[in-house]
Amino acid sequence: MRLAIQEDMLPGKTPLERFERAKALGFDGVEVWGRGLTERVPALAEAAAQTGVVISAVNHGRQGRLLDPDIDQREVALAEFRQSVVDGVDLGASGVILVPHFAEPTLPDLTPYKSVVQLEYEMLHNHLRTLSDYVYAIGIDLYIEPVNRYETHFINTLAEAAKVRRRIKDHPHIKLAADLFHMAMEETSIAGALREYGKDLGYVHLADSNRRLPGQGMTDFTAVGAALKEAGYDGWLALECGTPGQNAEFAAQYAAEIPACMTLLRGLRG
Repeated sequence: MRLAIQEDMLPGKTPLERFERAKALGFDGVEVWGRGLTERVPALAEAAAQTGVVISAVNHGRQGRLLDPDIDQREVALAEFRQSVVDGVDLGASGVILVPHFAEPTLPDLTPYKSVVQLEYEMLHNHLRTLSDYVYAIGIDLYIEPVNRYETHFINTLAEAAKVRRRIKDHPHIKLAADLFHMAMEETSIAGALREYGKDLGYVHLADSNRRLPGQGMTDFTAVGAALKEAGYDGWLALECGTPGQNAEFAAQYAAEIPACMTLLRGLRG
């Protein structure tokens, strides 16, 4: 397992400065955000080449509405996601992280024919039938990330995400991204869920139960590390703390606090 950190948790005015800080802190990779990524690809690629710190993944973030009833909105969302995939390939990323839907549902409730959630599963499945071929052909993974109930009503647990993946026959380029912060709210046992769905995992986001750095909350990271090793997981472990995508103001504070938790992080990696 290799360690990564999200780009906005690193201080620096340029990608090179942030990647140099990542290397000094002991990280192997940096996770970058998908919004506005295309124009940043050359600078990020150069920073990675100069430091040897690779791009672990592209986080697509809160772009687009894949599950919107308006076909034009869906087409925009699909185009945005495909661009994240292309940018990810250009940067040598392992995959693109996707939360299928944020906030309240936008599709209609057609009960007794189908409920909102049933319709969302059907629409997501149809999207993935095409996207799975796309990521396979282009040579990158798609990571479906469950998010807690306060941010979305749809796909809150690894079990619900695995249901989507397994319906497309455990496609080798469609995997799950486990986020420990969301899991602390939604899973009965974080370690138990990681063991049960470890074979479905392609990426792991690290944060404590309070969204702070590992070791600053209530999550049992010893149990997490043991569960990941038992499941045979060998992918990325990436820090996603604070307010994802909006951490630049606190990046210097993170950089000062991270060394204290590096022993714990290296213990997870084994």
